Amino acid sequence: MRMYDIIEKKKRGGELSEGEIRELISLFTKGDIPDYQMSALLMAIYFKGMTEKETSILTDAMANSGDTVDLSAFGSGTVDKHSTGGVGDKTTLIVAPIVAAAGGIVAKMSGRGLGHTGGTVDKLESFPGFRTSLSADEFVSQVKRCNIAVIGQSADLAPADKLLYALRDVTATVDSIPLIASSIMSKKLAAGTRSIVLDVKCGSGAFMNTPEAARELASAMVSIGKSRGRNTAAVITNMDIPLGHAIGNALEVKEAIEVLKGKGPDDLREVCLTLSSVMLSLSLGISESEGMALAKDTLESGRAHLKFSEWIREQGGDESYALSPEKFGEAKYKLPLIAKSGGYIASTNAEKIGLAAAKLGAGRETKDSVIDPRAGIILHKKPGDMVSRGDVIATLYTEKQHTLAEAEAMLYESLVMSDSPIEKQKLIFGIIGG
Repeated sequence: MRMYDIIEKKKRGGELSEGEIRELISLFTKGDIPDYQMSALLMAIYFKGMTEKETSILTDAMANSGDTVDLSAFGSGTVDKHSTGGVGDKTTLIVAPIVAAAGGIVAKMSGRGLGHTGGTVDKLESFPGFRTSLSADEFVSQVKRCNIAVIGQSADLAPADKLLYALRDVTATVDSIPLIASSIMSKKLAAGTRSIVLDVKCGSGAFMNTPEAARELASAMVSIGKSRGRNTAAVITNMDIPLGHAIGNALEVKEAIEVLKGKGPDDLREVCLTLSSVMLSLSLGISESEGMALAKDTLESGRAHLKFSEWIREQGGDESYALSPEKFGEAKYKLPLIAKSGGYIASTNAEKIGLAAAKLGAGRETKDSVIDPRAGIILHKKPGDMVSRGDVIATLYTEKQHTLAEAEAMLYESLVMSDSPIEKQKLIFGIIGG
């Protein structure tokens, strides 16, 4: 195989064969294809696209480029949930124990936050002692004991994806549906679960800005999953507005516990119940309406909160924080964001809010930045809410006092006010697959 011929073929809109795709991924992962040639192929794919068959084969080749997780001992009940990234997105902390307590098997690898998006692993590390790195034997053993384990992603999982993404990031080829879909799904396939539910975000705080773009990506990923023999569905959710009221690691954990105790924000509860219902539908082989009824009963009965506490204990965390979340405490400095005028909040820019939280210490500007678990923002008012001049719209928390002024300015910039009442935005735009 000559890489020149592959580039030329795709440049002219040709369909690459299975053998060509698998060989180029193998050679590139070994370092036998230079970056400049792979970059040229990525740009050809960006402009000419890939067929469903090509994308499916590419994803499988990337998934098998390194370690894979064998969960066959658990049968067909294993299920994973992946979010494409958002602000205030603490859904895994809620849906994982709901699904596990209801009979599903949640054996999951999660990522860390970068930029304006949060990471589940960072949130879990808010618990003193919680272990996000387990050996393969420890991981399987814990899932057998309590139906749930969530760990950080292995460095050797889908290494081809890491190499390809590093090139895409510097060659303006990130925003290609086949390349995004294969990147996400290669890691999900390598992680070994039988069922995969994708939470595809759209809006100002998400990678896909519109429901139409999110639907296109969701359809591509569901198609890949099904073509590789996995039960796959996608829920398209709104990320023009941060989910819930809390943004920041320990703050989000406390809010998640509130939902598990039957309280918490309605929007967060609605999205989590929808995701849980689809996960239970796929993993237990029941209808989504049956999954919803089971999810609600598991949450309202308190079984989900008990499972959450068990999960934290089993993975080395201090369970007392799950039972008494006030133990997380507050950051040293806090600042109220005061409404400068009355009216209605028409919209917010979720990305700017996420970046403001990161500025306070809740997120990373680089992969080596240190997270402050107590830093973040609590939103007291959201789009559609009426405010009077002098009302507290949000509260900022940080250990770094010098960051407050800049974060405050970013929050003011994120708000759009209106004199007229605003209709509440839709939370869920649809479900694909299932």
